[in-house]
Amino acid sequence: MPTLGDLASVIRSKNAGPFQVTIDIMFAAAEDYQRTLKSVRFTPAEIARRYRIDEAQVALIPFERVHAIKITIPRRWGSRGSGSMGDRDVYGAQQHGPLVDLEID
Repeated sequence: MPTLGDLASVIRSKNAGPFQVTIDIMFAAAEDYQRTLKSVRFTPAEIARRYRIDEAQVALIPFERVHAIKITIPRRWGSRGSGSMGDRDVYGAQQHGPLVDLEID
């Protein structure tokens, strides 16, 4: 079974303001985009489980026109914001990792 990392051309993350991170998933093929959206494994519940957050904190936004999906979640290290003491990733650039091995049926 292919993983999200196999199907997507780009998976990246970045800050979406000081308290949230956005994960961008982009596909070269419309078929891979549709397959991912229709997968019973690609859900807010599974994303929440992988990031250890509440499902209600996951915003999953598909962009059909460009075959991309945006996911927005809270920053992983509390509510102090980007760059605060203890922040391990000021730019939010390394937060996409938990999704790369997600199997897509």
